[in-house]
Amino acid sequence: MEMTGGEALARQLAAEGVREIFGVPGVQLDYAMDGLARGAPGLTFRNTRHEQAASYMADGYARATGAVGVCMVVPGPGLLNALAGLATAYACSSPVLCIAAQIPRGAIGRGYGLLHEIPEQGRILGALTKWSGLADAPAAIPGLVRAAFDQLQSGRPQPVGLEIPTDVLQEVGDVRLAEPVRGAASPAPDPDLLRQAAELLRSAERPLIYAGWGVQAAGASEELRVLAELLAAPVVMSLHGRGALSDRHPLVLTSLAGRRVLPEADVVLAVGTRFVDGRGRQVALAPGARLVLLNAQVDDLGDPRTPSVALHADARLGLSGLLEHLGGVAPRPAPWAALDAVRAWADEQCAQVEPQWSWVRALRAAIPEDGILVNELTQVGYLARVAYPVYGPRTYLTPGYQGTLGYGFPTALGAKVGRPERAVVAIAGDGGFGWNLQELSTARKYGIGVVTVVFADGAYGNVRRTQVDAFEGRLIGTDLENPDFVKLADAFGVAGARATSPAQLEGLLREMLAGREPALIEVPVGEMPSPWHLIR
Repeated sequence: MEMTGGEALARQLAAEGVREIFGVPGVQLDYAMDGLARGAPGLTFRNTRHEQAASYMADGYARATGAVGVCMVVPGPGLLNALAGLATAYACSSPVLCIAAQIPRGAIGRGYGLLHEIPEQGRILGALTKWSGLADAPAAIPGLVRAAFDQLQSGRPQPVGLEIPTDVLQEVGDVRLAEPVRGAASPAPDPDLLRQAAELLRSAERPLIYAGWGVQAAGASEELRVLAELLAAPVVMSLHGRGALSDRHPLVLTSLAGRRVLPEADVVLAVGTRFVDGRGRQVALAPGARLVLLNAQVDDLGDPRTPSVALHADARLGLSGLLEHLGGVAPRPAPWAALDAVRAWADEQCAQVEPQWSWVRALRAAIPEDGILVNELTQVGYLARVAYPVYGPRTYLTPGYQGTLGYGFPTALGAKVGRPERAVVAIAGDGGFGWNLQELSTARKYGIGVVTVVFADGAYGNVRRTQVDAFEGRLIGTDLENPDFVKLADAFGVAGARATSPAQLEGLLREMLAGREPALIEVPVGEMPSPWHLIR
C-alpha cells in the first residue's frame, strides 16, 4: 500500500503489539504523530513534559509487564534528554525501543546546523542500545521495526534504537508491512556443559543459588523454585534481583543475609546476574568453592569471574535443563532452622538503622503484597534494598548499577500504565524528586494513580554525609531549597498530604492507594545514619 513513513511506522508498531508510546512531539516527528493519529487503532501516545521522563516511563512499563516499552523523541536534544532512561534500561536488562527522529537524510553528517542536528547521533544512540538502525525510505521502516522487536525478544533484553529522518517520515512510498515477531529464539545451554554443571550441583554438600534480575526477565521463577527445593539450596537474591522468589519462601535470603551463607557454600550457581560486587570484583566465595554461571549475556560469563562451568543460556532454558539432568536426585533435607537464624540476624542489623527501618516497615505494611515499589536513591530507599520484603516477580524496581537519581517517579508512572490494576508506589528524596517533578502534570493528565512518597531532608543527603565524614565537615553544594511539596502537588491538581511519623505514613498511604488517583506524601526528615555497611 502507498503510505507515508509515519503511517508505516504506526502500523508496524501496532502489528508488533505495541499499545503504549511515551514521548514528546516536535517538528521532526510531525508525520510520525500523524501516522499514529490515522493508522494505529488501540495505540495510545502519552506525552510527557520531558524526554527523560518518556524513556523512564518506557522502562517502567517494560519491567513491570515484561512487554516492550516504547519511547519516541525528536533528534538532538530530545534524544540526549532521553539517554539517562536508556542507560538505566541498559543496566537493568529492560526491553525498551527508543524511536528517535533524525534531520533529513541528505543532511546527516554534513554539519549544516539544521534544527536539533548533533554530530554522530547514530553512534550516540548505538552506545546505549544493543542494536540500532536507520531508515532510508518508507519501505524500509516495517522491516527495521521487526528487526528491532526480534532483538528485543532475543538473548538478554536490552534497549534498541531506531532513527528515522524527518523526510522519510513524510515521504509517501509503496510499503509492505512485515510479519510481526512471534517469539524469538533464546540461547539454549550447551548439552555437555549442562551435564557438567548438573554433576557439580549433584555432588555438592552445601549448594547455593545466587539469583539476579535475569531470572525475572526470563520468566524463570518457577524453575528456580523447583531447583532450589530439590537441592535444598539457599537462594540469595542480588540487590536488583529481588522478587524472583518470595521473601516468604524459607530458602530465600537477601544479599545481607547471604553474607552468612556464601562463605559456607561449596558449589554456587549464579543465574541471571553479573555476579560482581560494587568494585567490579567477583562476589567473594569460600576457598575452593566451585562456581557455575548461567547467563544470557556472554560478557557476564568471563573475567573477573572464574567459573568452573559457564553456561551461555536463557535463565529459564538453563534452569529447566538442569532440572532434567537432576531428575533422579532425591530431595534433600533443608537447613530451615539455620536459615531462620540467618534471617533473624539480618533483621537485627536492619533494625539498628533508625529511623529508616521504621519507615521501611510502614511502606511494606501499607503496600499490598502484589503492589509495586519503585525504589529510589534516598536514605530510606538504601535500607529498603535489604530490609523491604518482596513477595513476587516484577514488584520491586531499582535503577541497577546506573544509580540514576530521579528515575523513580517517572519509572513508577510507566509501571502503573502497564499494570493499572496494581498499587504502585514511588519513593524519592527531595533531591531526586526534583529531577522530574514536572511529571505531576503527566500523572494528572492521564489519571495515573501512582502514590509518591518524598522524604525531604533539604539536602543531597548522601553527599552531605560524605563531606561530614571524609572531609572534616566542609559542606559545599549539598543544601537544597525546596517548595512546599504538598502545595506543589495541589498546584498540579494532585492530592497531597504530609506525614510526620511512620504510623501516619502507613495510614495515608493506605488511604491514597485506595483512591486510585495520583497522590504525593511529603515526609519531613532529618539526617539519618548510614546504612551502607549493610549493603556493601
